[in-house]
Amino acid sequence: MSKALGRLEKIYNCIEDIEFILNSADLKITQVLEDKIVKPAIRMNLIRIAEQFSKLKDENEFKILENFSNEDLKGISAVRNYIAHDYDSVDDEIIEDVVRVNLPALKKIIQPLFSTKSVKVDIDEL
Repeated sequence: MSKALGRLEKIYNCIEDIEFILNSADLKITQVLEDKIVKPAIRMNLIRIAEQFSKLKDENEFKILENFSNEDLKGISAVRNYIAHDYDSVDDEIIEDVVRVNLPALKKIIQPLFSTKSVKVDIDEL
């Protein structure tokens, strides 16, 4: 497995972890973001997603990154910086929007990348 594929897999798994947290908590997202145990887990996974995208950029994996809009990539980085540097003041509505809107969109972009010639893996193996 290529390093870039491994990074995509980590991003995909983080999104799935957030979905799992939301589904297993059996709470609405607004309630989840108030939970003292669940909220940090979601935030950490968002940071992990951003870190993997940053590593893809550092490794010049532009063929993969070109599948994502510049707006998405900048937004991912901005959310990571927001969480990491202003943790106690993070607006949960921003996190809610990222989880509701941005993560499903990222997941839809990532899934087909696993079936392209340059990235061969069965999505069920992830």
